[in-house]
Amino acid sequence: MKVCSTVKSLRKSLEPLRGKFSIGFVPTMGALHAGHISLIEQAKSATDITVASIFVNPTQFNNREDLTLYPRTLEADLRKLEEAGCDYVFTPSTDEMYPQSSEVTLKLGSIANELEGKFRPGHFDGVGLVVSKLFNIVQPQKAFFGQKDLQQYFVIQKLISEFNFPVHLFMVPTKREPGGLAMSSRNERLASSDRQEACLLYQALQKAQQLLLQEHSIEQAKKEVKELIASSGRLQLEYFEVVSTADFKPLKKVENKQSTALCIAAEIGGVRLIDNLLLIS
Repeated sequence: MKVCSTVKSLRKSLEPLRGKFSIGFVPTMGALHAGHISLIEQAKSATDITVASIFVNPTQFNNREDLTLYPRTLEADLRKLEEAGCDYVFTPSTDEMYPQSSEVTLKLGSIANELEGKFRPGHFDGVGLVVSKLFNIVQPQKAFFGQKDLQQYFVIQKLISEFNFPVHLFMVPTKREPGGLAMSSRNERLASSDRQEACLLYQALQKAQQLLLQEHSIEQAKKEVKELIASSGRLQLEYFEVVSTADFKPLKKVENKQSTALCIAAEIGGVRLIDNLLLIS
């Protein structure tokens, strides 16, 4: 496995491979867990060369404290990637990705302003900017993102369409801890008791999914979710919405089950967690 910290060195390494081998790309912010490794495994099975990036992107954080507290475990991350068979890892500095003279921004429109976009203004614009940069640097044929960040996946799908990136996007199912909690780098900041309580997020999603598949109303599903989360005492619900994956606008009635998703966000112990289920997987 080769580690490159500059755009120039990564491009130089990949240039002889282009046209001969397919390149799969897995962008990450580090603090890797089994969910990230599943992305690497998918990339390896679908392409010839696997490239991962580790970069804590400042432009997608609207909370400065959240950026400061985000776990950084580069040495451990590199060991995990090498064990998983990753071929190249891009580990740029902030200055490498965002030279001081850079003033470019992106506005990704309405899909970026719903749900997470409302609670984290500018978040997806920052995601779109860094992913655009990474796509241009790596120039992969295929890119792999986790379902855990479902809205992000569909935002990037729009980005690819709008900018005509020659990249095929793959969604990899969410990896979960034994109690059902979606694996996330943020979980490392949870106390053991809070981690147990946080499993209620997945239970709430499952309950709502069951109700909706049984033709109950969205209002009934929301009521059940709120009651279940309220039973915790420590979990603070930010939102639970049933949305269309076309635009992530909340639905009043389920009309197309195949394009309906259940999305939830809550905070516990000062840690913000998100999760989701597709109504029909």
